[in-house]
Amino acid sequence: MKFRAICTDIDGTLLNSERQLSQRTIHTFRNLDRSVPVILASSRMPSAMRHLQQELNILHHPLICFNGGYVIHFEDDQASPLQLDSVQIQSSICQIIHDFTTGTDIHVSLYEQDNWYAPSLDYWAEREQRITKVTPKIAELAPILDKWHQAETGAHKVMCMGPADEIDALQQELNSNYADKVHAYRSKDTYLEIAPRAISKATALELLLKERFGIAMQEVMAFGDNYNDIHMLQEAGLGIAVGNAREEVRAVADEITLKSIEDGVAVAIEKYWN
Repeated sequence: MKFRAICTDIDGTLLNSERQLSQRTIHTFRNLDRSVPVILASSRMPSAMRHLQQELNILHHPLICFNGGYVIHFEDDQASPLQLDSVQIQSSICQIIHDFTTGTDIHVSLYEQDNWYAPSLDYWAEREQRITKVTPKIAELAPILDKWHQAETGAHKVMCMGPADEIDALQQELNSNYADKVHAYRSKDTYLEIAPRAISKATALELLLKERFGIAMQEVMAFGDNYNDIHMLQEAGLGIAVGNAREEVRAVADEITLKSIEDGVAVAIEKYWN
């Protein structure tokens, strides 16, 4: 089959051991025809993805942010993006998460569009800042939640970081009582990423490919490594797991490439596109 588009996860899939794009990866992507849709799909916020787009020379292509909860596209270097889709976690659920973690050592960050709200620049926020190259807005979360209640809006993502046992308890609470509202998955033992149940990278990718490019999922090559990539790899025409992917991801992949730190995505693209 001839593939017409590429979609790839970022962390654990596209980046090297320094959490950066390798020169080989940059070279491989820049050698692709600019008309080929190359879409980054991540749990990250837009600002944490745009600098990677710039390095890869794909600023003109859409972004799937927050695991599919916020799909955007920039036109002609506009500062503000065009919104293709937006699905948020209800403010009431955000409040439940906030209340459950009160008195624990769990750090709660709220994400909405291109805003990252953190209660303090603690160990966890500083770590995320280094990784994503984005600075959070330090603010008390309670007033933000009150504002969201009144506006009937919510978060595109809630990220909770902290001791593994406390993260376990929060995940069990959400899975037991709110599984119909949110999807809570562990990107690490100390990280719990919470997204609306209704969305996934796969649903977002199918939507934007249909509306913007007239391309079917069967014509897409997709890459991933973690639980939030499983549905996307299953639905894509060719789902490729990097060598360091979780066992459950490797099990559903059509093919396994080298590890992310060995430029696995670049190697597979060179195999099928050059």
